[in-house]
Amino acid sequence: MWQERGSPVPGGMKMKNIIETAQEDARLTTLVRAIAAAGMDTTLAGEGRYTLFAPADEAFSKMPEGLLDELLANRRRLIAILSYHVVSGKLTSQELQTMESIKTLLGDHVDIEASEGVLRVNNARIIESDIEGSNGICHIIDTVLIPCVAEARIVR
Repeated sequence: MWQERGSPVPGGMKMKNIIETAQEDARLTTLVRAIAAAGMDTTLAGEGRYTLFAPADEAFSKMPEGLLDELLANRRRLIAILSYHVVSGKLTSQELQTMESIKTLLGDHVDIEASEGVLRVNNARIIESDIEGSNGICHIIDTVLIPCVAEARIVR
């Protein structure tokens, strides 16, 4: 059930925002570190409504060697990559299944595909969906999303 930010959930506890929720998930340690390095943790903990496509640690381990360290050292590129994983508004997996694409905070679109019970964002498979926070929702994905422009720079 969706709860407003700071409102009690059953048991009298307050629902955590999507950053706090990610911080408590052992599969998202690299993402949490990247979000903090980019300075996006304050924004994503704020009052907005967000959908976060959250790459699991295993997704980062599939990146070319050295690329993660390069991104962590280049805040501007890191912000661009992470912004490509965030959408304004709270979109459940059920809502995503009815879409073909959606605009990210970067301004580029990601493709959405639902086929045979599998939901994909670009080439990434959603491995766990609908993890709710007070200010949005998180879907854990198995591949880091790289926008086309960034991908061309990375290959060079």
